[in-house]
Amino acid sequence: MQDFDPIETLAAARHTFGEHGGVNKSIEASTTFTVMAAQTLPDIFAGRRTPDADGCFLYARHFNPTVYSLGHELAALESAEAGYCCSSGMGAISATLTQLCNQGDHIVASNTIYGGSYALMNNYLPLKSGVETSFVDIRDLAAVEAACTAGTKVIFAEVVSNPTLQVADIQALADIAHRRGAKLVIDNTFTPVLISPLRLGADVVVHSLTKFINGASDVIAGAICSTEEFIAELMDLYTGSLMLLGPTMDPKTAFEISMRLPHLGIRMRAHSDRAMGIATRLHDLDLPVVYPGLPSHPEHELMTAQLNQGYGYGGLLTLNLNSLGRANAFMEHLQNRHGFGFMAVSLGYSDTLMSASGASTSSELTEDALDDAGIGPGLVRLSMGYTGTLEQRWSQLREALEYVGMIN
Repeated sequence: MQDFDPIETLAAARHTFGEHGGVNKSIEASTTFTVMAAQTLPDIFAGRRTPDADGCFLYARHFNPTVYSLGHELAALESAEAGYCCSSGMGAISATLTQLCNQGDHIVASNTIYGGSYALMNNYLPLKSGVETSFVDIRDLAAVEAACTAGTKVIFAEVVSNPTLQVADIQALADIAHRRGAKLVIDNTFTPVLISPLRLGADVVVHSLTKFINGASDVIAGAICSTEEFIAELMDLYTGSLMLLGPTMDPKTAFEISMRLPHLGIRMRAHSDRAMGIATRLHDLDLPVVYPGLPSHPEHELMTAQLNQGYGYGGLLTLNLNSLGRANAFMEHLQNRHGFGFMAVSLGYSDTLMSASGASTSSELTEDALDDAGIGPGLVRLSMGYTGTLEQRWSQLREALEYVGMIN
């Protein structure tokens, strides 16, 4: 396990006063900002005056003080030089990839990733910009290396794959990327606080803040954490993907997420504890459960080696019900009979969210791609909430398993 606590660095970054001395930061709702000298505006446009160096802001699509402050907090959480936030996780991923890749460049990506990320790389980028992607089993380091070409600019992976929960070897992938002159981009949406990819060699970390970091399933947001140089490139007025494509975060959203960050470590422990308790009991019944915290998980030791201490193995587990019909009956019974959770996409909510990934969040993958990724029609992804008690939720889950004939 890593000897680093991201909550400690976050605490230091958040110790600021509001505009009038309040214990909470202020919300800067202005879309445009005043300068006191006329020459300041051309200096900002030319990059000679910046928010950090001179306290100069221009326009809210460029930098907004409240969003800028949240970016600093997330950078501290990820042990990054800088960070900036945008309107969605896909906004963060698409801006990062379009900034790092030019027409005709190449990406090597995990073959088991969120369906929207897969569609972006498999369909959208080749069509719109001629950027091609090779999808490989990210655990097979020889296959990753073999897939790289002279034009490879990015290796892309999720720390824990969606939805199969395979674990990426971040340091090994970083070594491959850097030997090839490429950047390693890691999606850390599933494992905030648990794992710090930049400390393991990644170049860029992206998040869907919608999920665990926000935690309330009430806002859509994303973030990018990296070097000061890369964040400046993203916000460049002439070639920056965040600046010119415009996936702008609203400052009120930034304020709401910032107010929830102090609870993130507590929430992640609660998600992890519940997931471990349920996964252990499913495993004891010899059911096909996958959870990185179980010693039976193929990458359990790798996950353990990459973890920051004290936050567990995350809130996601999967259970293979073998058919879509049985998976649907299982989820419907849990939701409608027991109030166990909700049949809904997304994750990181206080209540459990359940979905059959092949028919929902991974449905952008082709049939062959689903087979290659090991996403069967009966695979149910559970983002374990922490409402109720473990005994209550286990009793409900066990009864639903009996109802669909998985146990007697």
